Amino acid sequence: MTDGTVDGDRDAGDGVRLRLEVPEMDCPSCAGKVENALDGVDGVTGGEFSPATGVVTLTAASSDAREAAVEAVEAAGYEVTDASEAGTERAGPAAAEPVWQTARARKTAASGALLLVALAVRFLPLGLDVVVARPFGHPLFAADVLLLVAVAVGGEVIVRSGYYSARNLSLDIDFLMTVAILGATAVSLFTPERLLIEAASLAVLFNVAELLERHAVDRARNSLTELLELAPERALVRRDGDLTEVRAGDVAVGETVVVEPGEKVPLDGEVIEGESAVNEAPITGESVPVDKTVGDEVYAGSINESGYLEFEVTAGAEDTTLSRVIDLVEGAQERKTDREQFVDRFASYYTPVVVAAAILTATVPPLVLGWPGIEWLVNGITFLVIACPCAFVISTPVTVVSGVTSAARNGVLVKGGDHLEAMGEVDAVAVDKTGTLTTGDLGVTDVVPLNGNDEADVLRCARGLEARSEHPIAAAIVGHASAEGVADGDREVTDFESLTGQGVRADLGGATHYAGKPALFEDLGFDLGHVHFTTDAGELPADARDRCERAGCLDLVEDTIPRLQSEGKTVILVGTDEEVEGLIAVSDTIRPNAARTVAALRAQGLTTVMLTGDNEGTARAVAAEVGVDDFRAGLLPEDKVAAVESLQEEYGEVAMVGDGINDAPALATADVGVAMGAAGSDTAIETADVALLGDDLSRLPYLSKLSKRANGVIRQNIWGSLGVKAVLALGIPFGLVGVIHAVLIGDVGMTSAITGNAMRLARLKPEDL
Repeated sequence: MTDGTVDGDRDAGDGVRLRLEVPEMDCPSCAGKVENALDGVDGVTGGEFSPATGVVTLTAASSDAREAAVEAVEAAGYEVTDASEAGTERAGPAAAEPVWQTARARKTAASGALLLVALAVRFLPLGLDVVVARPFGHPLFAADVLLLVAVAVGGEVIVRSGYYSARNLSLDIDFLMTVAILGATAVSLFTPERLLIEAASLAVLFNVAELLERHAVDRARNSLTELLELAPERALVRRDGDLTEVRAGDVAVGETVVVEPGEKVPLDGEVIEGESAVNEAPITGESVPVDKTVGDEVYAGSINESGYLEFEVTAGAEDTTLSRVIDLVEGAQERKTDREQFVDRFASYYTPVVVAAAILTATVPPLVLGWPGIEWLVNGITFLVIACPCAFVISTPVTVVSGVTSAARNGVLVKGGDHLEAMGEVDAVAVDKTGTLTTGDLGVTDVVPLNGNDEADVLRCARGLEARSEHPIAAAIVGHASAEGVADGDREVTDFESLTGQGVRADLGGATHYAGKPALFEDLGFDLGHVHFTTDAGELPADARDRCERAGCLDLVEDTIPRLQSEGKTVILVGTDEEVEGLIAVSDTIRPNAARTVAALRAQGLTTVMLTGDNEGTARAVAAEVGVDDFRAGLLPEDKVAAVESLQEEYGEVAMVGDGINDAPALATADVGVAMGAAGSDTAIETADVALLGDDLSRLPYLSKLSKRANGVIRQNIWGSLGVKAVLALGIPFGLVGVIHAVLIGDVGMTSAITGNAMRLARLKPEDL
């Protein structure tokens, strides 16, 4: 069967998409058996098998193939709880009853109780262990009967699974355990040797191991379910003037949805009425509620904290930011890491080799060397127990699911285990400047009043001039004046004129005023080398000079303007045709946590390099302020690609962090591409390897730390499980390791240890760094 590559439940070209919920498909071996069972089913052309979610998504010629597909899966021994044509409903992981309430758990408990009673009858001096029968010529004691019942009760589910494995020609753990249990039981019935304690112990302990593994998968599935449950199923929609509560999936794009205080936002949309603080932490990881007003975007799953909001729906239930995140998180485990691919290759050799060792152990010593046959048969059975590579096969998938879902809950979307692994191997981080290290929005940084004016006078004049301009610098000045509480005043603004490439001119209260580049005022005849700064004693700027009888004389041309421009700022002068009233400096605002983020990355041993299309002076100033190791300025999009390639040659693995379309080529060239502020952006979410759903740069060191820790956990799980298997294998021929040790340590113990180790990733939080 050819694996499908279609994202989510969307249609894939010709044919239909069928979704089968198979809760018991909870391991790679199970998925392999289901895939084998579906191979060759008429009408089925491809499939995706997800043990982490218990879901099989098939590509079929028509919906008529559904019944045949269900029959094939159930013939492999797995119940299909739901089968439907993939539609518009947001589907989550396959539902299943709690693992400790399943029939298998009840049978395991009963089998375990019978085993304990049998051991009491056998070894306690109660005189109860009497002969009750002599089948096949050998005595059968009371304890033996209890043990046989324990084997039958606990081993039934194992033998049934082993039967289906044999039908599918799958040399998996179910088949191996079936052989071991039936072999030990047969020896006990047809020879004088008694291995029923080993058979019953094997049935009980293996079932416990399987239940623990299922519990681990359920924990991973629950983390996905938590994401799914972020968005409410119902929405309050305004239709024909009335408010009607309907299913979120039934709300069309363009309809108006009402969200009361304290309620969750059910869909993505744009606010058309009201204002409120909205908690977007479930989506973007932003810990501080974001103020929303008319024209702002809201995302499904966020929480309306206080005010009343009405918004127009911009995306259906299947196309919200949250839905895309869930789709990609569910599919992340399909992209295997290099280590996972190594484990798969290793496992394909490991099991046959160990099974061969089990056969040789059980036959060669007694037949060739004349050693005790039963003793070496038990050793062979013990080898069968450790022949299945389950512990280290699940070591990587469990870690990936834990890491990816933990990241998603903290506003970081990692689109595959391979990207999580690659991020942990990064040596250098290339960071775009505008929109990444900076906000991309201009802001006023300096106001220098001149010639007897104060800051309010300068801002009042500048606001009156710039209020009618659409230039970003004008918007920054007007916004700053408003924030400082400086109004337009009562002066009428007339004869406004934009002076292309220089600034603006207008009459304020009948007097002509100008705002623009220093060159504009030089053309007006001003001596910018000799102006006077308005200040009280002790407040002179660093470049103020005493060059005439008045204090506070500035040389704007040689001192002040070059100093500000060297800091990456744009200088605007404000005045009339008679005097320069003041100077305003504007620059792209550096994100408040940019310097702390860069410091955190460097503390983790990463080299940080800023890439920008800005001039070298601006780049140098920003680089110095945020503390990057190096910067490259004046770069076009193709130059950024070359810069990333150069960094790869110099440092090794490189991650590129950017926010704009012009960064896309560099993001694609880097070993890991990280998109900033991707919430609500289809393009960013679909094209980046990793997407920071908010604009919080602190997620970068968190992502790096999480990835490094995930890689460490994967290594620990793989080599730890292999090491334990190796030690057990070495101890078997010397009689140091029995069946019970192999199950308790090699299966139950390692499964529990690996799962617990993987789940540690959820404890790492961005605020901990």
